[in-house]
Amino acid sequence: MHSAKLRKAILNATALAGLGALGAPSHAFAFALDATGTSATANDAKPSAADGNGAANGAASGAEIVKNLQGVHVVAPRTSAEVARATQKDAPNLINIRTEEQIRALPDTNTAEAVRRIPGISMETDEGEGRYVNIRGFDADLNSTTYAGVRLLPTNNASPFGGYRGVALDSIPTGFIGAVEVTKSNLPSQDAEALGGTIEVLPKTAPEEQGTFFEGNAGVGYESLRGTPITDFSLTGGGHYGPFSIMLTASSHIDSRGIDDVEPAYFNDAAHPYQAVNDIEQRDYELHRKRHGYALDVGYQPDDDDQWYLRAFDAGYTERYKRQFMDVLPDGNTTAQAGGTLQDTLTVPGAITRSLRDEQESSRERFYMVGGQNVLAGTTIDYHAAYVEGTYKKPFDYNSTFTYSPPSAAAPTISYGPTGPGHVPLYTISGAPGYLDPANYTLSSLGNSTARNFDREMSYAVNSKTPVEWGSLTDQDLQFGLSARQRHKQTTAQPYTLTPTALPLAAVSSGVYETYYDGHYQNGVDIIPGALQRVFGQGVIAPGDVISSKQQYLDAHEDIYAAYGEYSGNYGNLGILGGVRFEETRDRGNAYSAGADAAGNPFSYPVSTRHSYHNFFPSLQFRYELSPDLVLRAAYSSTIGRPGYNQANPALAIDVGSGIVTTGNPSLKPATAHSFDFSIEKYLPEGGILSAGVFDKEISNYIVPIETTQQLPNNNLYPGNPQPFHIFTFENIGSSYARGLELNWQQTFRGLPGWLDGLGAGANYTWVDSRIEIRPGEYSLLPSTSRNTWNAMLFYKRAGLSLNLAAYSVSADLFGIGTGRSSDIYNASRTSMDFSASYQFPENWSIYFQAKNLLDTPHAFYQGTSDRPIQREFYGRTYLAGVRFQFDSD
Repeated sequence: MHSAKLRKAILNATALAGLGALGAPSHAFAFALDATGTSATANDAKPSAADGNGAANGAASGAEIVKNLQGVHVVAPRTSAEVARATQKDAPNLINIRTEEQIRALPDTNTAEAVRRIPGISMETDEGEGRYVNIRGFDADLNSTTYAGVRLLPTNNASPFGGYRGVALDSIPTGFIGAVEVTKSNLPSQDAEALGGTIEVLPKTAPEEQGTFFEGNAGVGYESLRGTPITDFSLTGGGHYGPFSIMLTASSHIDSRGIDDVEPAYFNDAAHPYQAVNDIEQRDYELHRKRHGYALDVGYQPDDDDQWYLRAFDAGYTERYKRQFMDVLPDGNTTAQAGGTLQDTLTVPGAITRSLRDEQESSRERFYMVGGQNVLAGTTIDYHAAYVEGTYKKPFDYNSTFTYSPPSAAAPTISYGPTGPGHVPLYTISGAPGYLDPANYTLSSLGNSTARNFDREMSYAVNSKTPVEWGSLTDQDLQFGLSARQRHKQTTAQPYTLTPTALPLAAVSSGVYETYYDGHYQNGVDIIPGALQRVFGQGVIAPGDVISSKQQYLDAHEDIYAAYGEYSGNYGNLGILGGVRFEETRDRGNAYSAGADAAGNPFSYPVSTRHSYHNFFPSLQFRYELSPDLVLRAAYSSTIGRPGYNQANPALAIDVGSGIVTTGNPSLKPATAHSFDFSIEKYLPEGGILSAGVFDKEISNYIVPIETTQQLPNNNLYPGNPQPFHIFTFENIGSSYARGLELNWQQTFRGLPGWLDGLGAGANYTWVDSRIEIRPGEYSLLPSTSRNTWNAMLFYKRAGLSLNLAAYSVSADLFGIGTGRSSDIYNASRTSMDFSASYQFPENWSIYFQAKNLLDTPHAFYQGTSDRPIQREFYGRTYLAGVRFQFDSD
């Protein structure tokens, strides 16, 4: 969990964390709708209930159906793995696809968890489930997420590096999507802002010539750590009615997850032993999350040459967040004892506290899109307009602290060592009488805050595709397009001051003492959520709250105008695609320079900036069929990663007295990459594959945090005379790279005797080597790069029975850049395992059972080395069972 304390640790390390589509993908599923929502083939092959493997019976071969269906989306439900694999084989560029059937075969609750099964993907978790994904070592802020070819926007600003660009995929439930597709070599027809790649969420649309149908699931379960319930529901229905088609989808997932967490903080100086702590924070979470997803797809096709569509969705969640925690703060008089134990003193009152964070937040994504396609004199014209909005709302966030005062004279000491699970410190306290008794605690601080952020974009695109006959090549097309994206982002926050009275903890406590973290820690009694709100109300806005609010304010606009040209054709078994894309970016930002002057008086002045730049993105991609099932690829593509909103934020947080400034850098250049891919792919029966590929991304102008001391001119930025300040900001570095290897294998074993028929297995592995100069003369892997990532699965499908066991593992990655290696923060390595089973009855029903997080994998961060964890939390296992149903009228 990217907790407030972890964020504070990163802030201390970097002093920076507090700042504030043109065209569709050029590939398709055989049965899928094109960019306008019309089916590309005459019939959608349905999965067989008898064999339970979802194979497309009676359909033409993927090679026959899919080839040259550029500009088409994967949108229909009931997609077979074979058709998905054929789409990947015949695509002109490097893509990977997971279908709805493959996604629901495992207990993947949201889109991030579904995408992590794809080679080259590593996943960032938060609150016990996937949230962000990294592609080939690039963090979520540097990748693109789209829906039906249109860019999606963040719902909150909590991306791993705070760039405010990464889409939190936990707000998109798997129950309402048709498939997911990852693009690794960009096409000129695709948005260039995809430094690592693009995650395309594909909508469900009614299959052609399908009468009324509906399908869905209903499940219940529980999470073992607290024994709390889960409900899971989805329903999809619609059909074709003359020239009209309609699809409606609704999904809901509700849980009440518990989390056990311990977060030590370490002294980071030569005066203390390496394992000496200045805080041990024991956190007991209760999260109640309601996730929803609703989608609509309407199509109208009066004839073969004209078609129009409307698409919309609303997805997200509301979460009530209750965190009970106890803090023990040694005062730094650390001495080493026999056996490696450390001892320290505790200054009371102040060294032992009990706290509660009681907060509610909502993240929501809305999407509306209208478009069409017409064929005019052999040229296909498609067009769309779309509105996308990501919002984050926090109506309240109460933080209260009660401080321990001993009932009699005391000289407490603490003895501890890194002997707990994952090296968390276990301790004993002596000389602190009644330190768990709520009668000895008094309210010492109380605060509240609200927030409301939005990210909105209008986009427009038009594309043309014309067959041409030049020379001896075949299947030639020439494609052009224009687009515009107009984005407006705003972040606001309002803290409130509450003046605590001498309220005893006993007056607002549950009275029940709690031992948690597998019995390792005493956490005292819980503070009753809502009790302090009823006593003190919302609070008032004090002068310091006004300044804090202005320091967190950002109003930013970003307009992107693009044009591209793209050619494709075949020379025998060789497929060629080439072209270039042009993008012009214009941005402007409004914020405040705010802080305190030399006398401590608050001040604020508005600041604004404007910036523009343009880039060309050439691409050349080759695909060669050595045989019908053996493909060689070589691809060159180029992409961009625009500065994160916090990195370019013009806001200044200034403390004139201390001479410290924290600010963004509006003059940053975007990072760009020239990417080279080479792969060989052997396609096996029943959707299998054996492939190997290498990639190299050469990056210019990667953005890193820096510290500098310089004269800051006083252009109405702060009171007083110009003076030198110690400035924490960002800059571009010259060059860096990410190189690696991807291996992928999946196979259903054929010819096995008897009941073994239907057994299959698969595995993929990604190795990434990247390099960046994080401090002068010091080099590291890129932030969020995991050197090793792998998936492994074992599956069995026979006579309606389906069994799936899957494991996922990722090595450690750099999460926060500090002032030295001992203060760098890492996301620790993690391995998880999930299981599912289902049985398809001969008619319209199936039953399923899912078990998630079988290894009870903890989520940990460490500082410097793995034996200094700064966060280690675990969640228990999750179990879910239910029924699926499917009804059709021919």
